[in-house]
Amino acid sequence: MPGNGLLKTSPNYVINKAVTARFQHLPQPNNMVQVMYVWIDGTGQNLRAKSRTLDFIPTKPEEIPVWNYDGSSTYQTQGENSDVFLYPVAIFEDPFRLMPNKLVMCETYMHDHTRTDTNHRKAAMETMEKAADQKPWFGIEQEYTLLDTDGKPFGWPKVGFPGPQGPYYCGVGADKVYGRDIVEAHYRACMYAGIKISGENAEVMPAQWEFQVGPCEGISIGDHLWMARYILHRVAEEFGIVVTLDPKPVPGDWNGAGAHCNFSTKAMRENNGMIEIEKAIEKLSKQHMKHIKLYDANEGDDNKRRLTGKHETSSISDFSAGVANRGASIRIPRGCAEEGKGYLEDRRPASNCDPYRVIEAIVHTVCLKE
Repeated sequence: MPGNGLLKTSPNYVINKAVTARFQHLPQPNNMVQVMYVWIDGTGQNLRAKSRTLDFIPTKPEEIPVWNYDGSSTYQTQGENSDVFLYPVAIFEDPFRLMPNKLVMCETYMHDHTRTDTNHRKAAMETMEKAADQKPWFGIEQEYTLLDTDGKPFGWPKVGFPGPQGPYYCGVGADKVYGRDIVEAHYRACMYAGIKISGENAEVMPAQWEFQVGPCEGISIGDHLWMARYILHRVAEEFGIVVTLDPKPVPGDWNGAGAHCNFSTKAMRENNGMIEIEKAIEKLSKQHMKHIKLYDANEGDDNKRRLTGKHETSSISDFSAGVANRGASIRIPRGCAEEGKGYLEDRRPASNCDPYRVIEAIVHTVCLKE
């Protein structure tokens, strides 16, 4: 986008962001609030959103009305019975329209009030409630890649490739990082919204970045990560850039993208917690392939392209664990090993995973005796 605020979307069509800002600065009536309902569509990967006006300022999701949408246009229903219900479950400040306007994460339910096929939050919530006494904490490292509208990684030459990996991770300089404006805008927008965003960094492949969410207890990690993804897509939209969560966006000698999940229970965080961490790893080792099928959006097929044993990944077919080993399925951070307590990092989840499915699988395997 040029410095004059113009965004060219086609040869004959230009959007002037300065004009949009004029209307965004119009006074908002005291008794009118815009609420953006956000939900996961039938792909299990993509987000949809639409707005409605309320005549009060909601402070919790229970105060926001249940709504509906046309599920036949989101790969979730047939046209003859298309209404799908939106149940608000988590509320955030809106960094685009600003306070007092809200963003709300929603669960989706069919016409008979049974969950949709891609509503995995419900099962995750039930599992979190069963394990609530163990205080499960999560932190997820969300990797993603910025693309130009032609599908090429942002900043890459239109013909050929950039130089080999090496100088880009946590890099500084216009020849090493591409798209920092988007990353910084997203970071600040998440903070404004109330997302528990804890950091960001440039990744190993140029145009690839990462942000971290957490620590969050229980189901809230899924709510915060999905809304952080929504905000990322919206911010990138402002710059005319596309965000992809494809686990292997560029074939060949380039790193893929994951969503490493850091996990601990109260017992793991206490003295001698390493004993509990080792027990958890043993349990996870026995359910490896079950977890693999839940750790991307296509029952493990996406991770086949990423988990090759190269580029800081483990092999998809073999379970492994180690201290400070980024080539293992489960990594124990060096600091945790030295302190004898802390957390483990499950490095298998792909960037396009549903965090609700990931946390449900981990807690079910590690914490429950079912």
